[in-house]
Amino acid sequence: WCRGAAPPGADASTFAIESEAYVGEGTIINSEFLNGLEIEAAKDKIASLLEERKIGERKVNYRMRDWLLSRQRYWGCPIPVIHCETDGIVPVPVEDLPVKLPEDISFDTPGNPLDHHPTWKNVTCPKCGGDAVRETDTMDTFVDSSWYQFRYTAPNAPTPTDKKALKYWAPVDQYIGGKEHAVLHLLYARFFTRGMKATKHVTFDEPFTSMFTQGIVVHETYRSENGDWLTPAEVKVEGDGANRKATSITTGRPVEIGPIEKMSKSRKNVVDPDDIIASYGADTARLFIVSDSPPDRDIIWTDAGVAGASRQVQRIWRIIDQVAERNFRRNGKAPSFGPEALALRRAAHKTLSGVGQNIEALRYNVAVAQIYELTHALSAAMDKAGEGLDWAIREAAEMLVQAIGPMMPHLAEECWARLGYNTLLAEQSWPAVDPGLLVDDTVTIAVQVNGKRRDEMTVARSAGSGEIETAALRLEAVVRALEGRPVKKVIVVPQRIVNVVV
Repeated sequence: WCRGAAPPGADASTFAIESEAYVGEGTIINSEFLNGLEIEAAKDKIASLLEERKIGERKVNYRMRDWLLSRQRYWGCPIPVIHCETDGIVPVPVEDLPVKLPEDISFDTPGNPLDHHPTWKNVTCPKCGGDAVRETDTMDTFVDSSWYQFRYTAPNAPTPTDKKALKYWAPVDQYIGGKEHAVLHLLYARFFTRGMKATKHVTFDEPFTSMFTQGIVVHETYRSENGDWLTPAEVKVEGDGANRKATSITTGRPVEIGPIEKMSKSRKNVVDPDDIIASYGADTARLFIVSDSPPDRDIIWTDAGVAGASRQVQRIWRIIDQVAERNFRRNGKAPSFGPEALALRRAAHKTLSGVGQNIEALRYNVAVAQIYELTHALSAAMDKAGEGLDWAIREAAEMLVQAIGPMMPHLAEECWARLGYNTLLAEQSWPAVDPGLLVDDTVTIAVQVNGKRRDEMTVARSAGSGEIETAALRLEAVVRALEGRPVKKVIVVPQRIVNVVV
């Protein structure tokens, strides 16, 4: 019935299957009754035909398995079960719930800590009154985290959920998790939510409105000559590119540089955050993690990247220190602003607006790039002179500090205090921006001759078609391209493009 498929856009009459079958998306070809159908539509038609002829039927197969939720560890919700030699497995009476974990626990002995506790597990059987023991396994923590987002809305309510609080807070607006969460915790949380809807504890089907899957931190792997894994702290790496070589700090012997992999104890490619914080500070580590790549991609941890982030932290501090040292102020009503001051103000307001929007959209690396641009603009303006520039520098410095607050909170608080404020930056509202400063007064327009780009020019945003046409025809690159030929017409798309037709 179905002889194959052609890729999207391919001509079915000429498409040929060569050395191997095409198995991608496309339309069915070489079939008696499915030609031209997309693959999913063809599947549906085949199933319908089988059902019509009563030789088959549609069936959905779920790859569901039982959830083994018991764990031999201390942390986790206790399983409310008592084991009695006379009565077997006995549920803990409702009046004795919840079962609380002991606080005087010891982890010195291998195995299940609760099983080794001298008294906690020994109880009386609720049925016969004889000696019995508690179940010492605890539940997988997913049992709690699958629904605790709803309990958190009213943690002291006498029922599992509070309808009024749940209506205000739930479902969760944003779910952030790694790849493991996307296939494990998310599945359990959705399962719990469906069950809680059936028991009328919630009124919705899905626990989360939006989901974002973040990347992980990865690092190179290193192996000694005898095959042992080495930590980054045990290895000295020199050179660049193909000339990179690694040696053991302890022995001086060559070390094999392996592939970049997820940080793991087994591969020993783990960086101790305490060492990074001790050397560079927590803000540097935070800045590197959010600035290196989009948050949905993996981050390759490198010493050079951390050092680069540290230089940015130091640069921001130096600039703010200079602003305070040179006593830039913006007292009273805003003055008139010259071109330099106006350009800096636009950069500051655009940065603050962009950082806020990109943080909301989880585009942290883009927000960091905007912060770097403002840092450069502020640094360049420090040694210039112009009407209202002192006022603009102070405003830009304050906005820079406010912009770095979410990513570098410690540096931001130090900078805020250096600017003379006695309050915490964290207690301030996110500042408002001037909408008028978010739009440039000028715009760059591409200039073409017969559809081929020849140059570009900057004109006032309010410039009319006639003014734009005159400016375009005066451009040296356009004059050369015309070669004395008469202009047939000039097509002007304001704020976008000019095309001179000859």
